[in-house]
Amino acid sequence: MEPCSVENLAILYQSSNFIVLNKHWDIRIDSKMWYEKVTVQSQLKHRFPGLSDPETYYGFRFCHQLDFSTSGALCVALSKAAAARAYTCFKERTATKVYLALLRGSVSKQQMMITHAIGKNTAEGMTHMMCTEETEGCENAKPCQTELIVLEHGMYRGEPVTKVILQPHTGRTHQLRVHCSAIGHPIVGDFTYSLKKDTDPYRMMLHAYYLRLPVEEELIEVTAPDPFVSMVDDNWVSLCTVCSLEETIQELKAQIILDAQEQQRALLECPTKNARKIQKKNTETEELLAVCQEWLAEWALE
Repeated sequence: MEPCSVENLAILYQSSNFIVLNKHWDIRIDSKMWYEKVTVQSQLKHRFPGLSDPETYYGFRFCHQLDFSTSGALCVALSKAAAARAYTCFKERTATKVYLALLRGSVSKQQMMITHAIGKNTAEGMTHMMCTEETEGCENAKPCQTELIVLEHGMYRGEPVTKVILQPHTGRTHQLRVHCSAIGHPIVGDFTYSLKKDTDPYRMMLHAYYLRLPVEEELIEVTAPDPFVSMVDDNWVSLCTVCSLEETIQELKAQIILDAQEQQRALLECPTKNARKIQKKNTETEELLAVCQEWLAEWALE
């Protein structure tokens, strides 16, 4: 990607309800600090001044978060109703997010499910971090699941690294970064979870590659171009391909469709349960909107 600026905003998808952009690394979604001139919020206001909503704190409703250091697909809702529909996808776990990462070392297993519970680190000097339940001083650890699939083995600036797919099945703060560190393969360039040792790369190598939100009346499905290829970064050299990225994503899409069909069949086989679900959905509409607004406000405070 080109150097970050207010003018440089890459749009992956746009409709009357949503915008999905390709977030640059090392940029905040929003900020109250006067000296931080370039944020996703300022980029959106510059590109789409007419879409900014004065009723919101930052002018736009971000449907989910990406860390400051993480790049890739980020979805923005353009109305309260659209934000509520996006929130429903996350609440009902129908949203799919897939990340690409370069990890330190050679990951031996081709595929694994990482299940370390994650909580707040209360140790002195580390309260800005999350940690796994095995860590001394870990507070309020909650169950987490991250699926890891190895794509390629290679070298980054002469050091062994592994290119992987990471799919979070839960949504804890810093989940992917903590899980990768916990298995002994921290993300390349992750200064925080390498205990301040990984300072060499120009960025943290974590990228939100694929996003699928089956919102009501609209399917959002986008990929943000893979930055971990030699044509983009010649410090990365692939030595061995284990799985094809394209084929792996296609398999994932096929599984999503099968799961949706199975769920639909189950509902049709139990019409009483289906009717109750529809009734519950209708009665929760106003409540959902209120919860959604609170949820979005909490995201803005992080």
